[in-house]
Amino acid sequence: MWDPDKYLDYADLRARPFHDLVARIGATEPRRVVDLGCGPGNLTVSLRDRWPSATLECSDSSPEMVKAARARGLDAALLDVRDWTPAPDTDVVVSNAVLQWVPDHGSLLRRWAASLPTGAYLAIQVPGNFAAPSHVLTRELAASPAWASRLAEVVLREDDAVLSPLGYANLLADAGCGVDAWETTYVQPLRGPSPVLEWITGTALRPIRAELTDEEWARFRADLAPRLDEAYPPRPDGTTWFEFRRVFVVAQV
Repeated sequence: MWDPDKYLDYADLRARPFHDLVARIGATEPRRVVDLGCGPGNLTVSLRDRWPSATLECSDSSPEMVKAARARGLDAALLDVRDWTPAPDTDVVVSNAVLQWVPDHGSLLRRWAASLPTGAYLAIQVPGNFAAPSHVLTRELAASPAWASRLAEVVLREDDAVLSPLGYANLLADAGCGVDAWETTYVQPLRGPSPVLEWITGTALRPIRAELTDEEWARFRADLAPRLDEAYPPRPDGTTWFEFRRVFVVAQV
């Protein structure tokens, strides 16, 4: 279950990769623009603003996120990204921080590239920080004797959940696309008590939250907080630096 309010914590910092991704899309007058995994719609509206004459299609697999997007005036659909098929007039597809949740999403990208019209843009962004302390410590705690039996069914993303920029470049070049692929590590300034815990609560910790009762969730957070605080100590001015690596691909069919 996604919590739109928690996801929107640090909304400005979370938005930076989206804007950097979309800035590399060269479409001028697309007929249809699609946002797959639109979340609460706070970023989707910028696509509408950039291409006001295009038909805007957006969807998400979370009922909570779809409800929040619709509250922003978007005609968001409840849809699993694996079930999406491009309409014939689709000229831009954006998938921001979604495909890391989809095993073997390379086959999905190949299918989309084969289905899109010539000249269409396919732009994706995925996190590349699964080997960071934030994620390693979470996996270690979930596998510890205190939690292993309770969280045995939870699938947490490993470092192989996504490809490198080169991996995506080869995949989409083999599919006949022109490719622009890169990675960026943002050094995000976080503040407040246990800021890294609060940051990942809205994303990486979601599968764990879904499995635990409120009491168990509070205990898990209490167990994880000091581990993260030690790995990410605050500066004397109260700032905690959080390295936030992202992988980007903009392919043109």
